[in-house]
Amino acid sequence: MAMSDYRPPLDDIRLVLAEISDLAAICDLPGYEHVDPETVDGVLDELGRFVAEVVAPVNRIGDEEGCSVTDGVVSAPEAFGTAWDKFVESGWAAISQDPDYGGGGFPGSVQTVLTELLATASRAWSMGPMLTVGALDALHSFADEGQKETYLPKMVTAEWSGTMNLTEPQAGSDVGALTSRAVPADDGSYRIFGTKIFITFGEHEMTENIIQLVLARTPDSPPGTKGISLFIVPKYLVNDDGSLGERNDYRCLSVEHKLGLHASPTCVLSFGDGGDGAVGFLIGEEHQGMRYMFKMMNNARLGVGVEGLAVTERALQQAADYAIERRQGRAIGAPAGEQSAIVDHADVRRMLLTMRAYTDAMRCLLYLNAASLDVAARHPDSDVRQAASDRAELLTPISKAWCTDVGVEMSSLGIQIHGGYGYIEETGAAQHWRDSRISPIYEGTNGIQAMDLVGRKLAMNGGAVMVDLLAEIAGLDNELAAAGEAFASIRKGLADALAATEEATGWLVANGLNDPNDAMAGATPYLRMFGQLVGGWLLARLALGAQRRIDAGEGDATHLGTKVVAARFYAEQLLPIARAQMGAVMAGKADLFEIPADAFSA
Repeated sequence: MAMSDYRPPLDDIRLVLAEISDLAAICDLPGYEHVDPETVDGVLDELGRFVAEVVAPVNRIGDEEGCSVTDGVVSAPEAFGTAWDKFVESGWAAISQDPDYGGGGFPGSVQTVLTELLATASRAWSMGPMLTVGALDALHSFADEGQKETYLPKMVTAEWSGTMNLTEPQAGSDVGALTSRAVPADDGSYRIFGTKIFITFGEHEMTENIIQLVLARTPDSPPGTKGISLFIVPKYLVNDDGSLGERNDYRCLSVEHKLGLHASPTCVLSFGDGGDGAVGFLIGEEHQGMRYMFKMMNNARLGVGVEGLAVTERALQQAADYAIERRQGRAIGAPAGEQSAIVDHADVRRMLLTMRAYTDAMRCLLYLNAASLDVAARHPDSDVRQAASDRAELLTPISKAWCTDVGVEMSSLGIQIHGGYGYIEETGAAQHWRDSRISPIYEGTNGIQAMDLVGRKLAMNGGAVMVDLLAEIAGLDNELAAAGEAFASIRKGLADALAATEEATGWLVANGLNDPNDAMAGATPYLRMFGQLVGGWLLARLALGAQRRIDAGEGDATHLGTKVVAARFYAEQLLPIARAQMGAVMAGKADLFEIPADAFSA
């Protein structure tokens, strides 16, 4: 059984960009004068073609071949390098980067589409470009002009790749525990010593140079996160004329053998083994490393959320194709003596529609988050910029955690639709689940995202950011009422989920002040509740937009009709999950801390 060919879901993407992102308004922002919706439309056609023809075919190859390390040199599948070369040649890497450094200057919203398409085509391969974009963000924001001139042009084109080096054996989620050292040298540079683990694309031969962004401590720095600085540590030092000089003093000790993402090299890097230390260049000011890295992490958290969408889209395409081809049992009402396609069985349709509805909901949320960041960066009115920035901050933990949790569930559902064949590697259905499972863990675990949501984001502006969003959701009620019977269950489901979320939010705010552990105990179920609500709200908006187009005789009525059905299905069958979280949100900490630490298992 061959794995189905990947089809870029351009019609779905275009609809969400128009109805949820308000692409026309984003193109009107200062600095985007060269971009309009028609231009983006043309770009999507070309991009879809590139991704389907060049990147999607390497997905399976990467899974089967994986990567290895010999004497510090990492080998990845040859097909990965070929796809990367074509990526550089095509210019796609530069699409949303600063024109001053050779970029195309498109909005971040278009970059999010690129991230989605690359990740859907090949999750493992896409990690390289995604991390490079994150590193570019940090350098663009905080590096000095000389550093930008040295590193940005080649990173913008993806001739050089970029990484993020935070984690150490004793410092995972607790970044403040890191011990890597940065010793000042006489020439103003530093010498870096220490070991970093779980470094995605930390070593490979696909690009001419790798620009490692490394967190380390300078001498006499204060403890915890306050004493951390950020350094550029290139694989090859860059000469004054831009040519590559000597190899820097760090090496790859090993690549991890992982559940999924087999061909994405996850490296253990040792800095300063040669004795002299790896040459590093301070970014910005000393002791500001965490603040700078958060810039990169916020981008990466949105990118990881996109991975949850990407894996669901790929799993759905494959499961839907399989359900049409595979014949088992006789569907109710089918002629006697014939096997029916499994797509004709109610339960298989339930699974497919669940995947369909969540795919649409995630895309809406992630594109709204990206659009908010565009407005926050470019809008001429400072109040509008601030409101958009606050909205993006509130949505980021939902984008990251809810989408990746759902992605794991949906890729598992894709296996279920395949039945026994889903559990066998040759169909490729299992790969999607294996590749999905890391996303709830890295870039801040989903538990940490939930703590961030409840501990920090709910309190922003005295709670006003959350109140404003809930008010906006409530404001859709009149429009849903006017849309008639087809939208009645959507209206009812949304109102119920909103009431439950408002009650749970009030409880967390009131009780979390008295005992933070009460709030933290309910943080993860609260994030799930909030994600389900936002998903339902955005699907309702998408369905209203689709219905307007149908009524006006615009677009493909069958495709648009699926959005109304998916929103209704979600409201009736998936949105009640929001209210179902209330008991868990409001249970408090008592049970969690009653069992002794050594009594959880035999």
